[in-house]
Amino acid sequence: MKTIKIKNSKNEISIGKIVCVGRNYAEHAKELGNEVPEKPVVFLKPASAVIYSGDNIIYPSFSEEMHHEVELVLLIGSKIKDASLKDAENAIAAYGVGLDMTLRDVQSKLKSKGHPWTIAKCFDTSAVLSEFVLRDDYNLSLDEEIFLTVNDEERQRDKLNKMIFKPAELVQYLSSLMTLEEGDLIFTGTPKGVCKVSKSDVIKAGIEGLAELTTKVI
Repeated sequence: MKTIKIKNSKNEISIGKIVCVGRNYAEHAKELGNEVPEKPVVFLKPASAVIYSGDNIIYPSFSEEMHHEVELVLLIGSKIKDASLKDAENAIAAYGVGLDMTLRDVQSKLKSKGHPWTIAKCFDTSAVLSEFVLRDDYNLSLDEEIFLTVNDEERQRDKLNKMIFKPAELVQYLSSLMTLEEGDLIFTGTPKGVCKVSKSDVIKAGIEGLAELTTKVI
């Protein structure tokens, strides 16, 4: 059972489902040749994909082009369905940083055939998590910068306020599609600058003032 680690707390929360949002930064959508969406693009990852800061990402043998995607991650703290915007905001229990590792070559091939992206997104070690900070302990302004480096070379950096759909809006929309429960995670999308990684690369990522993570590709 994979769990969420809360900063300054011994409590750990079991992870439920992982709901991911794609193309939530306009410039990232454009860099991959995609249209800017009118509604959030939604896909899932299994909890079995989770590893933590300090763990290694294992490069799958069936891909030759794995990309990094750094994201703000929301932890849901209560069960909600068809939530109001206020209830959606209140359902966010904590914030963290995550990496949505993506097999871009596999994804492109699947998309060209009209198939789901599952294989490109759900492999073991494809979801890297920092520790989480309770919403009561941190006032997220969205003026924070989200960033990622590979071998100390900066690859991604942008303001969280560049998100097309803001955190509470995402929770509200997702709750209209499915019941969200305590322990569910929401990956909120990545800014521009996604790029290929190679074995032995060291990835560092974070959101200023909130949390950071470090991982290595092997």
